[in-house]
Amino acid sequence: MSRLRRFIDEAWSELKKVSWPTREQVRNLTVLVFVVSFVVGLYITVLDFGFAALVARLVGG
Repeated sequence: MSRLRRFIDEAWSELKKVSWPTREQVRNLTVLVFVVSFVVGLYITVLDFGFAALVARLVGG
């Protein structure tokens, strides 16, 4: 049991040293993730439709 308590104490001590982001930073980075995900998804969708049309022409469909 003392090993568990020591682990928790050391983990808590390390968490106190962490530089946590501000709410504004979290919000900005969250928006950035959504925007980048949307753009990448759109890019993949356009490529998929393009390649599907190309394959359809090649196989005569």
